[in-house]
Amino acid sequence: MSKFYQAVAQLIEQVTNARENDVRFVQELAEKPPFAFIDWLEAQPIFPKFYWQSRDTRDEVVALGQLYTFSEPEPAYAILGDGQRVWGGRSFDGRTEKNRYCMASFFFLPQVELIRFDDKWSLAANVNHEKYRTLTTLNKLLVDVSPIRALQSEILDVTHTPDENGWNHLVEKVLTGIEQQEFKKVVLARKTSLQLDSSLSAAQLLKASYEQNHHSFHFLLSIDTKHSFMGSTPERLYYRQGRELQTEALAGTIGRGQNATQDLELANWLTQDTKNLNENQLVVDDIVERLQPHSEQVFVEEEARLVRLRKVQHLKRSIRADLKEGINGIQLLSALQPTAAVAGLPRKEALDFITHNEPFARGWYAGSMGYFSHRKAEFCVAIRSALVLEKEVQLFAGAGIVPGSVAEHEWQELDKKMSTLLSLISDNLPLGVAS
Repeated sequence: MSKFYQAVAQLIEQVTNARENDVRFVQELAEKPPFAFIDWLEAQPIFPKFYWQSRDTRDEVVALGQLYTFSEPEPAYAILGDGQRVWGGRSFDGRTEKNRYCMASFFFLPQVELIRFDDKWSLAANVNHEKYRTLTTLNKLLVDVSPIRALQSEILDVTHTPDENGWNHLVEKVLTGIEQQEFKKVVLARKTSLQLDSSLSAAQLLKASYEQNHHSFHFLLSIDTKHSFMGSTPERLYYRQGRELQTEALAGTIGRGQNATQDLELANWLTQDTKNLNENQLVVDDIVERLQPHSEQVFVEEEARLVRLRKVQHLKRSIRADLKEGINGIQLLSALQPTAAVAGLPRKEALDFITHNEPFARGWYAGSMGYFSHRKAEFCVAIRSALVLEKEVQLFAGAGIVPGSVAEHEWQELDKKMSTLLSLISDNLPLGVAS
């Protein structure tokens, strides 16, 4: 532990001696820290907290404490220094009539970051003219960190919103609307509330997911001790480096098989199924249309590929764009969120339907989480996610309703998507709850 403690001490010394124009100090770590990043995040008494691991696993960050916060991200560019990243997310429906109490977005420039990029580790501190604030946070850091205890909560009760009858009614309503050409697709979602016998922390659930759910972004946002939002999502909203942008259409879903043969049969069916291929194409077309005003050129992968996750398989097509000069990460966030994969098409009509018919507010679910800087930005789509409220966990999942959708099949798809996190809490579910 002493080498990590030394790095903290050196950072404190650098910040103490900071000059007027200094904004950031980085202390390289000589060796891997003797704790997992998620354990370190959980131990710290500092808020807000943010955890991020990129899907390719190269980038892992814990961000702590707020030097500046932003309810809308645009002003951050004016104060961002070299090497600094702003962390946070944009909600799906915060600050709307339906969801007045959820923030539209929450971003912060942290005081302290623990960073791993590939196999290099560093500890960083951001400062402003009130350097004592960052020093206070550095002095609060807990260096002795114990591993998070494994999940042990039992599920006492499960409530679906909407319930299955309500779901069937909503799906029929969407299909009627499609027939009447009101929209082409609507993504309906379900909230499943779990009442537990003991408190569970978002970091506990995140660590269990991190260990089980691979090929995913992992994130956690804790604004205070009571409310934390976490997820393990396979879907990238976008990655920008300079003027190059990468995004994707992830739409079309089937479960995993009981064995390799069944798995392959399901995969083959998915890659040939007209309904799922059509759903994916709708998302591709929408993304291309949204990127064109901001891009010199947009390139789309010709055929959908299969993405295999622990509980489900998806169709995915990669999309790349050469951006116009001066386009920043926030313009891209506004252009791409919410995607047709979480809202529907056309966007306005689909969102209107969701607002007036879905029996709960989505909040952070189906929003976006990630970071931006002057040079680069990356955001994931906040699906396969949960709001953790001590003895209650709210899980979310959605399904795209297009011509050919069958309410019962889509309900089963929600169960499969939700099991990404639900199965980590308990395999012993109350009667009547799909696993």
